[in-house]
Amino acid sequence: MVIDISQELFSCQVFPGDPAPAYQRIRSIPDGDGCNLTTLSLCAHNGTHIDAPFHFFQDGRTVDALEPEIFAGPAYVATYEGAVTAEAAQRICAKARACGADARILLRGHTVVTAASARVFAGSGLRLIGNESQTFGPENSPAEVHHILLGAGIVLLEGIRLGAVADGRYLLCALPLKLAGCDGAPCRAVLMTE
Repeated sequence: MVIDISQELFSCQVFPGDPAPAYQRIRSIPDGDGCNLTTLSLCAHNGTHIDAPFHFFQDGRTVDALEPEIFAGPAYVATYEGAVTAEAAQRICAKARACGADARILLRGHTVVTAASARVFAGSGLRLIGNESQTFGPENSPAEVHHILLGAGIVLLEGIRLGAVADGRYLLCALPLKLAGCDGAPCRAVLMTE
């Protein structure tokens, strides 16, 4: 089974201060054109998207420099509500490791990754961590958590939707658009049962 965990882009939740995505139809079959053609206007961090290290580090890797295998493979979904403590992060990492999905962890629920839990995740060997929020860390001050995770080379998958997904191991495919030189990119994220 394939489970879509992406937001629809034009109706998505937008991080405060980011521009909302929009489109314009520049050719239209009903208007007599031979095809429909659409232009897009969006922020690289709209909807379900990834953050590359370049988002917070001038010398960090950009989206196009990230290996595709980061975004595809076994992933562990863990439900957590509230601020994630260091101890909770350790338990989540242990459960992911026990089922062979410790390279990718997806946090389900209204979670806030704290600096303490980010340090645990940063030392765990993770390649990707995802959550349902449009950012990692407290919404009003996400920089510290981004620095910890991106500084450890962990790619962030933000704005996923896991409401109907049970905890456990899945196969994740969340390939971002290959945007040269960019700090983030929208993606279509799906989970597959094995």
